[in-house]
Amino acid sequence: MPPPPREAARPPKRVDPVAGTPFGVVHLDVPPVTSGLAVGSLVAGIASTLVAMLVICLGAVARTGGAWAAGAFTVLGVLAGAGAVVAGLLALRQIRRPAAPPAVRFTGRGLAVAGVSCGGAGLLLSLLGLGLALLLALG
Repeated sequence: MPPPPREAARPPKRVDPVAGTPFGVVHLDVPPVTSGLAVGSLVAGIASTLVAMLVICLGAVARTGGAWAAGAFTVLGVLAGAGAVVAGLLALRQIRRPAAPPAVRFTGRGLAVAGVSCGGAGLLLSLLGLGLALLLALG
């Protein structure tokens, strides 16, 4: 088994000498990291949208007892959608927060915005699918 590839050595960002000694403090450049909250928001938003499509399909066949199934899946779609919106908003806050040079900088604003929009769409579509199921079951 070959050894893992070695990363290229990165030059230090800054070297500050320590007075009275032959030593110095090396400040390394920390690369930005994609926010885990943003990735989780996008995954939950996509899942919420897929569950919402299932709710709409079950709501369309409400006469055969699909209203109960649509109601059960609506809970899952609403929870996933709300979780995606909350995680996305927290990720946007995390990304926007300024970090001092030795701290890790977070990226992934586009992932967070996509997670918020998919989560909101999934949440609304789940509720619309439940409304469709109830309308067809009662009508």
